Amino acid sequence: MFFEPFRIKVVEPIKKTTFAQREFYLREVHYNLFNIRAENVLIDFLTDSGTSAMSAKQWGALMEGDESYAGSQSYEKFVAVVSQMTGMNYVVPTHQGRASERILFHEAVKEGDIIPSNTHFDTTRANIEFRGASALDLVIDVAKKTSFLHPFKGNIDIEKLKILLKKTDSKKIPLCLLTITNNSCAGQPVSLQNIADTKKLLSQYDIPLFIDAARFAENAYFIKMREEGFQNQSIPDIVRKLFSYADGILMSAKKDGFGNIGGFLAFKEKKWVDLIRNFLIMTEGFPTYGGLAGRDLEALAQGFKEVVDEDYLEYRGRSLEKFGSSLKSVGIPIVEPVGGHAVYIDAKELLPHIPALQYPGQSLVVELYRMGGIRTVEIGSCMFGKVDQFTKKEVSSDKELVRLAVPRRVYTQSHLEYVVDVLAQIYKKRNALKGFKIIQQDRYLRHFTAQFEPL
Repeated sequence: MFFEPFRIKVVEPIKKTTFAQREFYLREVHYNLFNIRAENVLIDFLTDSGTSAMSAKQWGALMEGDESYAGSQSYEKFVAVVSQMTGMNYVVPTHQGRASERILFHEAVKEGDIIPSNTHFDTTRANIEFRGASALDLVIDVAKKTSFLHPFKGNIDIEKLKILLKKTDSKKIPLCLLTITNNSCAGQPVSLQNIADTKKLLSQYDIPLFIDAARFAENAYFIKMREEGFQNQSIPDIVRKLFSYADGILMSAKKDGFGNIGGFLAFKEKKWVDLIRNFLIMTEGFPTYGGLAGRDLEALAQGFKEVVDEDYLEYRGRSLEKFGSSLKSVGIPIVEPVGGHAVYIDAKELLPHIPALQYPGQSLVVELYRMGGIRTVEIGSCMFGKVDQFTKKEVSSDKELVRLAVPRRVYTQSHLEYVVDVLAQIYKKRNALKGFKIIQQDRYLRHFTAQFEPL
């Protein structure tokens, strides 16, 4: 038995829409759910980023924001909390995770470089490729088997990393990046042993290890639950241990910071701050506010304290696990085990009659909104498909997933049950679903703005 470890103090009404209205809205935005107006969405699983419900203490902290341009007390409080949590000596706020990526990669990465990772997320990959570098995914092979049970499917493959390091000039690898939890790999966690092994290997080549820490607390919870030797350790202790292997951190605090905006870069050594300072000031603001208001820094400092609460993390994990089990019970194939922030549906298995380059994930995304007003996102060949540089033909992704990212402290079990009911209806008519073609797209991050047409 588990329940939400909080009481609801403020509510926001949900506007109901009809099937006919949703059909119209879909045509109006060329079947791209990013362009649906939020007021016309019943359940919004587009992302867990910046969509959390803040606590009463966070709302109270907003009133204490010091809005001084430089050296504010809110900045000092933010730095103190992040330093205590991570063990990093230098902390620089940014307005969100992709800003941290852009600033770091702009200064640390050059054309022709290679950035290995367990799996890069979409904005990370785009910021690396924008610099003319290669974003290389080295996740373990079992991660590609959606129904295979493995406690840490987000791990980087150490043997693959060894091969890369042996055959590549280390000067071409300015850093290695581990994403915890591994978002593009269905929110799967990374073991602490894998982080330690990665650091040990990189140290032989004097290559720094960076951690994309957007969901660090959820990853720490999985370590406590699944990794031998950590069952009796506290979440804050596990968090400090995993960060102890990192030379730097980049983070979107819109996930495990319970923030509606915000992020940071953090480093062990001052040389990294010296490297990024000028570009930070040019694009984000003075280093003591980095694009954030003082009230945002206050809310995030409080959020970081709350997210490592074990009662909250147990509720979060068990709630998503139950959600995934309920979907399986009505025939929906999912990535297993369920990750920390979302349930991922295997659209390739659910809709085998739709070819990858007709975007089965997008077909399911559209149908979820049409049938139930539920907004989700495709994680497949639209998001990660590529054009072969030689044949100029599009190459599909190895997975066709739909992510149901559940915002933190926002929806109740009844909301999740409604989603299960809608997907049960879709399952019965799955063979009638059709694919889509892209009629307009941008060069980078096309899934945000692409226009589709049903086939």
